[in-house]
Amino acid sequence: MKELWNIFSKGLVAENPIFILALSLCPALAVTTTVINGLTMGLTVTFVITTNNVVVSIVRNWVNPKVRVPVYITSIATIVTVAQLVLQAYFPELYKALGIYLALVVVFAIILARAEVYASKHGVVKSFADGFGMGCGFTLAMLIISVIRELVGAGTILGMPVFGDGYNPMLMMVLPPGAFILIGYLVAATKTWNKHVEEKKAKEARRMELMKGAES
Repeated sequence: MKELWNIFSKGLVAENPIFILALSLCPALAVTTTVINGLTMGLTVTFVITTNNVVVSIVRNWVNPKVRVPVYITSIATIVTVAQLVLQAYFPELYKALGIYLALVVVFAIILARAEVYASKHGVVKSFADGFGMGCGFTLAMLIISVIRELVGAGTILGMPVFGDGYNPMLMMVLPPGAFILIGYLVAATKTWNKHVEEKKAKEARRMELMKGAES
């Protein structure tokens, strides 16, 4: 269980798809103007990347390496089509709000990257944990960005007013340049946090070595 947790948790912060790996930034800039849009896109990508990792892991021993990328893209396209049909049938307003970016999930770098780098080399359970962790990390990043952008840019959360009538929204935050600047600050904050965690682990490791040396 600890190994699966480590595989899952690395996608949340240490290897966050947006804040660390800087993959699939297009939706982070385009659809995070509201919390509901950002959350929907995040959950959609989580579903696609997790399901695709499982599929790739199952068929990895039967796929010729020379045609593996077309096979992966076909799998991703099929899963994205299912997600599109579900959103179109049950959540038509969200489907329209996400627009072309929903179809572009097929070519999101993070999904193909996890299929190539991880799922094609590991079993189903580990691949599921990796895909779900990366998807949750992507969703977390999208949620943070969309909360800040909607709050500062419109003064609302989930469409409900947060500030009084005197609040003057910062309109730049609902535009792509505002999102780009915000992501830059969040990337810096995430890397600073990761550096702090690594230094703390290094200090703990040195302390343990000194304790073992003293005992011996």
